Amino acid sequence: MRKVDTVALILAIVGALNWGLVAVAEFDLVATMFGMEFGETSAITRVVYGLVGLSGVWLAVRFATILGHSRTSASAVIA
Repeated sequence: MRKVDTVALILAIVGALNWGLVAVAEFDLVATMFGMEFGETSAITRVVYGLVGLSGVWLAVRFATILGHSRTSASAVIA
């Protein structure tokens, strides 16, 4: 696994956990990490949220690519 994939996966997990905490406990882990209250944002938290979003896009594209390769390989074996 490439380093960028690992970083993207960690950021996506952090984002997922954060959204879970927001839904269950009205607690924003990212805001708290930067000394803010629930719902507050700053430039740094927006950067973190943006990186989490980009990580999700990156992983979705990688996953689709991996699925595409496995389907191509499987059809080559069947043919």
